[in-house]
Amino acid sequence: MGRQLAWYALAILAVVVVGAIVVSIIKSLLGLIWYLLVGAVVVGGAVYLYGRAKGSIGGRKFRGIRR
Repeated sequence: MGRQLAWYALAILAVVVVGAIVVSIIKSLLGLIWYLLVGAVVVGGAVYLYGRAKGSIGGRKFRGIRR
């Protein structure tokens, strides 16, 4: 009886430890994805603003069309 109880306790402890590790890994991955998304939005906004500023300085509305 005592040996069986020890195995159950060990199994429960193993599930708790593995669960804590998995939660930690998932939390880290979600944080990384969040930072990548925010970085992509910031870089995209900077490229957009750069294009608008460059277009307004040049004075041409359609820079890519030349006749």
